[in-house]
Amino acid sequence: MVPVKTYGSAVYGVEATTITVEVNISSGNKYFIVGLPDNAVKESLLRIESAVTSSGCRMPRQKIVVNLAPADIRKEGSAYDLTIATGILAASAQIPFEELGQYIIMGELSLDGEVKPIKGGLPIAIQAKKESFKGFILPTQNAREAAIVNDIEVYGVTHISQVVDFFDKGIKPQPTIVDTRDEFYHAINNYDADFADVKGQENIKRSLEIAAAGGHNAILIGPPGAGKTMLAKRLPTILPPLNLYEALETTKIHSVAGKLSASDALITKRPFRSPHHTVSDVALVGGGGNPQPGEISLAHNGVLFLDELPEFKRTVLEVMRQPLEERRVTIARARMSVDYPASFMLVAAMNPCPCGYYNHPEKECVCAPGVVQKYLSKVSGPLLDRIDLHVEVTPVNFDELASERKAERSEEIRQRVIAARLQQEERFAAQEYVYCNAQMSPQMVREICKIDDAGHLLLKKAMEKLGLSARAYDRILKVARTIADLAGSDEIGLEHLAEAIHFRSLDRENWAG
Repeated sequence: MVPVKTYGSAVYGVEATTITVEVNISSGNKYFIVGLPDNAVKESLLRIESAVTSSGCRMPRQKIVVNLAPADIRKEGSAYDLTIATGILAASAQIPFEELGQYIIMGELSLDGEVKPIKGGLPIAIQAKKESFKGFILPTQNAREAAIVNDIEVYGVTHISQVVDFFDKGIKPQPTIVDTRDEFYHAINNYDADFADVKGQENIKRSLEIAAAGGHNAILIGPPGAGKTMLAKRLPTILPPLNLYEALETTKIHSVAGKLSASDALITKRPFRSPHHTVSDVALVGGGGNPQPGEISLAHNGVLFLDELPEFKRTVLEVMRQPLEERRVTIARARMSVDYPASFMLVAAMNPCPCGYYNHPEKECVCAPGVVQKYLSKVSGPLLDRIDLHVEVTPVNFDELASERKAERSEEIRQRVIAARLQQEERFAAQEYVYCNAQMSPQMVREICKIDDAGHLLLKKAMEKLGLSARAYDRILKVARTIADLAGSDEIGLEHLAEAIHFRSLDRENWAG
């Protein structure tokens, strides 16, 4: 018999590669799968046999050879079940094979023939469109994410019998259609939280507005119950809305990680990821035997929030240093190397000491001498070097909590942030991979963040009197530039510098006694 070809896809990083599945049936009585399959792929023939029988078809009792090409790329996972099953049915003349080459077919099979969801539906659909395939047949649960891609027919199926009917009888399920732009603009501003929910804390709201406007990383230091987590969770609501390209890029990562639900088509809101402090370094940055995106990639174009920062293992925090600078992470293995985007805003929160009440206006700290400094030293200098804003959070008093005064809404703050970001887009239009003030290099800081003689004098006195470290110099200038952008000023004024200096708490000598 002539080998029959069906087509599937393999996902590496956030990109897909088309896999040709060749099936040949000849005299004999064994099944073989070749082309670097892993155990999950090898086991697929047992699932396929039961699923094919359940659909009313027969499994050939002859020698079956399945080749997954290109043979030098490792094939992993159970998503090839439906691809291989369709090839076997066509090779045994139970369904016609003429149209098979026009479709990408992917899905995991259960023993009763049910088609289960896969990972990476969106990047597979993007690659299928690039290679001019007519359509994509995949599990119904993944159909909406794949249907974001225009000019390709997307068919969601729930059982292998639907695929048999598709090619044998021409009975096609209703194609899944998603209006990408309508989906995008419909939910772009739908947030459950709002800054209007926060009573008081106007100085903290101001600091997060500055962080959002310049893309700055921030750390919130304050006692338990002061509102650090509540404020951080509302940061995505004041960030500029995702554009369509960012939304697609973010959705691809979540699709590869299998984090999209059946109702999701497109991620339209900036991600907010908050891993527990027991997270491993692989879970944070990505990796594993079969590389998967980590929390920093799932937070791409959004916010990564690390609560109780000193409680994270030091090794976990240190692996973030390079991704924070390069805004992507490379996972290298002996056989492959994959890149994941990781352009996120880091927001961390921590108590000032183990008991939580160092520098508290009312409660006394009960920590022994030297304990506060030891606690703060759990966060390394190189990591702090990548955090522009150090914000001291104080508890909210009763009068503010009981006040009926309405606080400013997120939408109002967001408009100011968008205006500041537009100025930065114009400023960095000629610079590749620089979109906001936080991404400026030291050389760009010298060129763009120029201050007058009075500003130089203020900065010099601040560094001497407050004992600011050398690393604080560039950070202050970057933050001052963002504050000036929020004020609509072309020049960095004294008031902008003074406010920026205020946000370098942890750089002050003897801050922790």
